[in-house]
Amino acid sequence: MLDDIQTVLVIDDHPLMRKGILQLIAMEASLRVVGEAGDGQQGLALARQLQPDLILLDLNMRGTSGQELLGILKAEDHDARVIVLTVSDSEEDVVGALQAGADGYLLKDMEPEDVLNALRAAAQGRMALSERVAAILADALRHQSQPKPAVSVKLTDREREILSRIAAGHSNKLIARELKIAEGTVKVHVKHLLRKLDLGSRVEAAVWAVRNGFRT
Repeated sequence: MLDDIQTVLVIDDHPLMRKGILQLIAMEASLRVVGEAGDGQQGLALARQLQPDLILLDLNMRGTSGQELLGILKAEDHDARVIVLTVSDSEEDVVGALQAGADGYLLKDMEPEDVLNALRAAAQGRMALSERVAAILADALRHQSQPKPAVSVKLTDREREILSRIAAGHSNKLIARELKIAEGTVKVHVKHLLRKLDLGSRVEAAVWAVRNGFRT
């Protein structure tokens, strides 16, 4: 069930920051930390071993970077939702992480309650983005890409249903439950949607959908 306790793996190479994150998560009854790692290699091993529901991932780590680890996790098709938690608000890092498949992007200078709210959203299968990151992403899309106008995109009824849920920040798993179809089927539809829209990630598709009036 979506309201079950969600397990969390924290991967960050700063011990003090890790401790603070663990203490913050301990305040939320719906989340439970099952592991912590101080580098990418240890994090990957724990992700494979523990199969957590959520992974909190720092981008800037020694050795295997968070960006590299994100690519590996997505290539291995882990079920975990990967939420980047980092100091970097550079457009390159934000867009790169989201295009690589991150399910959220939070900044370490956010208020603790805002971080918890975002993690609750992630645990419910929704996108977790800080307001500043959402603005950075929207600006990047305006200046770096030329997505197709809505009138030129021919979507099936099912694709429209899925796109509206992507716009609401729903994960593939949540969309599958809502539409009573297999999660693998949702992934195929999302892949087709991105190709039709000439976009590189579901987050970009969400921004496009909101701009063009696709709502649940």
